[in-house]
Amino acid sequence: MIGLGTLINTGAILLGGIGGLLFGSHIEKRYQETLMSAIGICVLFLGIIGTIEKVFVVNSGELVSGHTMMMIASLAIGALIGEFLNIEGHLEHFGEWLKKVTKSQEDNAFVEAFVTTTLTICIGAMAIVGAIQDGLTGDISTLQAKAILDAIIVLIMSASQGKGCLFAAIPVFIFQGSMTLLAKVIEPILTPAAFTNLSLVGSVLIFCIGVNLVWGKKVKTANLLPAIVIAVICSYII
Repeated sequence: MIGLGTLINTGAILLGGIGGLLFGSHIEKRYQETLMSAIGICVLFLGIIGTIEKVFVVNSGELVSGHTMMMIASLAIGALIGEFLNIEGHLEHFGEWLKKVTKSQEDNAFVEAFVTTTLTICIGAMAIVGAIQDGLTGDISTLQAKAILDAIIVLIMSASQGKGCLFAAIPVFIFQGSMTLLAKVIEPILTPAAFTNLSLVGSVLIFCIGVNLVWGKKVKTANLLPAIVIAVICSYII
């Protein structure tokens, strides 16, 4: 069944979020804050590791760097496009709408929890590659693995940030579902070089999410999302 991987992933996010809410209600505030910092540090290192893997390669026994100009250009151009489109603002407005619809006005962390969780589990190669595999061959193994990771992440984040995290399931369903439906169109575009660029810039954005988790909102990560598209385009130019 085409799209089964996204359905499983969405269900896992909801289950993880519900488990986190039940778990978090029994944890004192100071424990929740420390737990959130721990997750932030983990996300930081995931971003660092993913970036280093793509930037540095061993060539003839020597460690050499590459893709740095592409990374800088993609992030700079992507930031300008993202600010012009105000992606972060639109995502926050959607979060505010969800907050109102779910009658969660008393939850001051709702919107931030929704936006942060959405970016954490949407950005990354697994979401795109897994959705394309699902659409082309019905292979859901990548999205199944992602579902387990997302369930754990959302469980911990919802335990410390609240129910706004659960609603990250909506953007994930829309994004991955769209990738699955458009798989035949996207698959020829995602060459090995394009995938490398996408993974590199995606890892930088994951690092930015970690920064926001540890030190509060310092980077408008959503406004950097166009950098991923620019990175793919660069693979055809450079």
